[in-house]
Amino acid sequence: EGVTEVLAHRSESLRDRFLEIPCSEDYDSHRRFEGTGTGLKCGRGVTDAVPPREEAERIRRIAEPPPSLGGSDGGVSSLNNDKTFSCSFFLLFCFFSPPPILDLHSGALSLGKHFVNLYRYFGDKIQDIFTEEDFALYRDVSPPLQQRIAQAFGINSASMYLTKPTFFSRINNTEAKTTHDEYWHPHVDKVTYGSFDYTSLLYLSDYTEDFGGGPPLFMDAGSNKTIEPRAGRVSFFTSGSENLHRVEKVHWGTRYAITISFTCTPPHSIEDPVLM
Repeated sequence: EGVTEVLAHRSESLRDRFLEIPCSEDYDSHRRFEGTGTGLKCGRGVTDAVPPREEAERIRRIAEPPPSLGGSDGGVSSLNNDKTFSCSFFLLFCFFSPPPILDLHSGALSLGKHFVNLYRYFGDKIQDIFTEEDFALYRDVSPPLQQRIAQAFGINSASMYLTKPTFFSRINNTEAKTTHDEYWHPHVDKVTYGSFDYTSLLYLSDYTEDFGGGPPLFMDAGSNKTIEPRAGRVSFFTSGSENLHRVEKVHWGTRYAITISFTCTPPHSIEDPVLM
């Protein structure tokens, strides 16, 4: 608690802003791959230059409820081409589960205390929900972001690899049903997700316009630092305990974002997702 310093206001349009901070001792126990510089320079940054805001708004459609589900109260709903089947768990993703998580790489979709596999559940009907254009948009996000992060930290981008989990999140003010839903607790990404070396969040909605509350807080000694989300803005940072952080509770509206993270350990790398 205490003073909060805003590193980037929603009203600003920033090409780059970077704050270097001392690295934690976390990296002493992690192998450093030659040429990566992992753990040699730590900090957090923000950019509104990649991707363009218009592209972020298009990507947001992937995480939003399909229009054909908008009037349903659960159970059976009709999707495209008059194909009807049960999608009750997808409705939970769209409307009720706080906060739902969707990973296009693995097909994992959060459902209460559990995850279900989107691809196995829908089979060949998955194309009634997502299109190849959706996946192409999603795949195009990470390469320029990887270049920007590598430049900020002075490492070779070829030594960075996309890692899991990389996922969409949708947060509203619905009451948490399980501890899994309590997204607001302080955490360290390197502890929560062991493969993370560099974390980035691409915001898909605007703070104070699309939702209230919900900004990220970096919990530094003596003060908090925050970055106000706006569609197309990317917040990126080293994943160690030098960047202990949390998300404030969303009070109204819906906060959309994608977590895209990178590793410098080749065995932890993942491939781009494809529409199955």
